[in-house]
This record gives sequence, structure tokens and C-alpha cells, in this order.
Amino acid sequence: MTSMTYQVTGMTCEHCTRAVTEEIESLDGVSAVAVSLVPGGISAVTVTSDAPLAPEAVMTALDEAGAYSLSGAGAGAGAGDDAGAGAGAGDVTHAAMAAPGRTLPLM
Repeated sequence: MTSMTYQVTGMTCEHCTRAVTEEIESLDGVSAVAVSLVPGGISAVTVTSDAPLAPEAVMTALDEAGAYSLSGAGAGAGAGDDAGAGAGAGDVTHAAMAAPGRTLPLM
């Protein structure tokens, strides 16, 4: 068994938590998913699985769940993980949303 914690952006509510949990639980080898929700910030998603998951599989599951993505800073933390793996250009907007003390206008 291995446990990895992914930093996920775009989650705002319990619906987001359920959607992400269900999609990641559907990946082969996953036995448990725990989400520490930070609405509008960077949420920690801890995944327990038989073997480490490919970052692409996690990103695909997040995409299927909704508008969620891995954070560029510490996308996954765990044994044998490459921090930041899978971060894309789309993370710039989310990083701005998660910046401490930053206020964004409502539209």
C-alpha cells in the first residue's frame, strides 16, 4: 500500500469533495480517498492505493469530476513522488486564487 497527498485547486464545497472522491476511487488499485477541503484554495486529497498512481490518471480523474486540477506547488507529496508533476499552464489562475491574502473581484 502507498499513500499520496495531492494538492488540488478548484474545489469549493462538499459536492466538489464527493465528485473528486468518486472519480479517484474509480481508479484501479485505489482503496481510500480523504479530502481536506479548503473552499476556493488548495485542498489536500490523500489517496491510498496498491501502487503509486500515474499523475496523468489523477489529472484525468480530476477533469472528469469537474474543473479541478493539481496545484503547481507540491502536486503530490508521498514516497517516490515527483513534486509538481502534472502541473500545467492552467494552474496560473488557480495559483492566483490561492495566494494568501489576495482578494479577487466577484463578477
